[in-house]
Amino acid sequence: MHRSASLRGRGVARGAAVRTLAARHESLPLARPFRISRGARTVAEVVVVELTGDGVTGRGESVPYPRYGESVEGVLAAIESVRAALEAGADREELMPLLPPGAARNAVDCALWDLEAKQLGISVATRLVRPPLEPIVSAHTVVIDSPEAMAAAARSIAHVPLIKVKLDADEPAARLRAVRAAAPEAMLIVDPNEGWDRALLEAMQDVLIEARVALLEQPVPADDDAWLEGFDYAIPIYADEAVHVGGDLDRIAARYQGINVKLDKTGGLTTALDLAAAARARGMGLMCGCMVGSSLSIAPAMHVARDADFVDLDGPLWMAEDRAGGVVDVGGTLMPPQSGFWGD
Repeated sequence: MHRSASLRGRGVARGAAVRTLAARHESLPLARPFRISRGARTVAEVVVVELTGDGVTGRGESVPYPRYGESVEGVLAAIESVRAALEAGADREELMPLLPPGAARNAVDCALWDLEAKQLGISVATRLVRPPLEPIVSAHTVVIDSPEAMAAAARSIAHVPLIKVKLDADEPAARLRAVRAAAPEAMLIVDPNEGWDRALLEAMQDVLIEARVALLEQPVPADDDAWLEGFDYAIPIYADEAVHVGGDLDRIAARYQGINVKLDKTGGLTTALDLAAAARARGMGLMCGCMVGSSLSIAPAMHVARDADFVDLDGPLWMAEDRAGGVVDVGGTLMPPQSGFWGD
C-alpha cells in the first residue's frame, strides 16, 4: 500500500474544540432478500456514528454481525463505553486499545477519518498520499435460490464483468452450472460462507474448473480449516471468516492463497489498510468485501479496494434506498461517492 507511516498515528491534534458523539441504530430495508448459507435477511441493521468538532461532523457506519457474536445493542454499548475518550479528543491510534476489532471500532474509526478530513480540509486520499478515488469493477451477487431462479438472476446481470455466486451444500454443482450458463462471459467468485466440508470441496473441484471460477471464498468453517494446509486446490481459496487482523496471517498464509479484507472485521479503515499491506508483503492475493450496508460503509472501503485483485462492494445495491450522494453502479463498475459524502 502506498501510505506514509505517519498516517497510522495521530489525526487532528488535541486542543481542538470539544467533540460530541452520537451513535444510533438504523434499519435499512433491502430491495429483495439476501440469502446465504446462514440464512436470509430483508433488512440491513446498521450502526451510525457521528463525531462533531470544530463545526464539522464525521460519519461512520458498521454492520453488527451475529456470526462474530455481535448485536446492535452490544455495538452501541461498546461505543458508549468510549464516549468520554472520544469527546475528549482521542484519535485513531488511541482508539485501538480501547475497542477490539469489529463493528463498534469500525464505525468510530471511519467517523474519525471523515472528521479529520473535514477539519484539516484535505481528503482521505490525500492523507494516504494517493490520487482521488476512481471507478472500480465490483461484483454483483447472485444469492442462494433454486438453480432456475439463480440462472434468471445471473442472466439479468450477465453483462457485468464480475459476479459473486452464493452457495451452500444443497445442489452446489447444479446452481453453479446454471449461473455459468446464464452468464457465460462474466468472471465468477464462489462463496459458500463456510457451508461446505472437506468431502464436498473435493467433490466440487472439477465443477469449479468447468465453470471457470476465478476464486473460491471461505468454503469451509473457519474453525475447521487446518487441513487446507497442503490441500491440492484447483481454484485459489481466499479466507474471509477466518481472517480479521494482521495477527491472523501466520496461520492463514499456510492455508489460503488470499484474504478478503472487510472493515467490519478489522475494526475500521486504519487496520484494514494495515492488514492489506501485510497480506501483500506475504505475496497473498487481496480481495475487498463488505457486509450488506449503505454507501456510508462502502466509501471508506474503496480506499482498500483500489489495490485489491477482486472487489465485492455491492452492499448498497441491495438497499431499497441508499443514502443520497453515495456510490453508484454503472454496468458492474462502482463510481465513487459524490464530493462531501465521506472523507473529503
